[in-house]
Parts: sequence; C-alpha cells; structure tokens
Amino acid sequence: MTPDSGQSPIDPTKIAYVYMQMADHIAEQISKGELRPGARLPGERDLAAEYGVAHLTARRATRELRERGLVVTLPAKGTFVAYPPEAGQVADDDSEA
Repeated sequence: MTPDSGQSPIDPTKIAYVYMQMADHIAEQISKGELRPGARLPGERDLAAEYGVAHLTARRATRELRERGLVVTLPAKGTFVAYPPEAGQVADDDSEA
C-alpha cells in the first residue's frame, strides 16, 4: 500500500495528525482505483508496520476511513474497501419508515 520505494508517505514534520495522513493516503489509493471495492486491507498491525506507525495510530486511521464511508469492518473478518452506493440508493435506512 505504501510506495514501492520503501518510503512511508507519513511526514512527521507536517502539521497534521499522523492518522489523518495515513487515512488520506489510503483514501487517495481508493479514489485512484489502486484499492478496489471489496479489497481487503491489511490488519492494523500490518498497516502499522507498513507505514512505520504505532498500531493504535493504524486503528485510528481505519476508524477515520470507516467514518468517511470508504471502508467497512467486519468483526473476525477484516476491513474491506466499501462499494460505492448505487445510483438512487438512499444511505439512510430511516427513509423506509
């Protein structure tokens, strides 16, 4: 997920939270199609090692991606890139009531 050069996209000198930089990088990969809907993300510890951050930072980045609606986490299964909502589909389940 990180660049092939072995360099982490995280810039510790940047005035931004590390978890946000990580989430933004993964979100960019999703938007470019490098990570397709249904693709499984590495586990939090693997993501942490890949990006050179603490595993709790990777956990917070994953939560940020879930809040953005870009990924879905299934307990005991993993975290997957979310499928975009279909045209005309309402995101809120309250509309059926």
